[in-house]
Amino acid sequence: MRATFPIGQGSVWKSLLHMYGAECAWFESLQGNEAFVVPGDVPGKLPGNQLGEGGIGDLPDLRHKWEDLERRWTDYLAGMSPDTLEETVTRYSLALQTRLSLRRSDVLLHVCTHAHYTVAQVVNMLRQSGVTTLPQTMLTAMALHAGT
Repeated sequence: MRATFPIGQGSVWKSLLHMYGAECAWFESLQGNEAFVVPGDVPGKLPGNQLGEGGIGDLPDLRHKWEDLERRWTDYLAGMSPDTLEETVTRYSLALQTRLSLRRSDVLLHVCTHAHYTVAQVVNMLRQSGVTTLPQTMLTAMALHAGT
């Protein structure tokens, strides 16, 4: 998990933390909290850096936090109406030192796209580590699996 690679955030672990942290930061922005910092992160660095105190300690801890976030996403998305997709969402990027203003629909698309390419980097690191049974990352394969 912590072996270094010249892609993504440099390791499977750091890439997973970044993917979770970015998802948290954007989810909070959708809730109106435009300057959210993930607990354990140092402000001013990429989300999920976990260089501060009280951060995510291990994979079970990360899994638990991600499951909580998934429940929050499910509730949030279930409560959306088509009109809300056109609303403007702001996020203050501490890493870029700028305020970003985007349509809610674009934020949702960005979160999905970011997760997809980050998980592709993680799968590539796992492959390079010799893992032979890799997770499915194609949307169609995941949809087929979910339907079984």
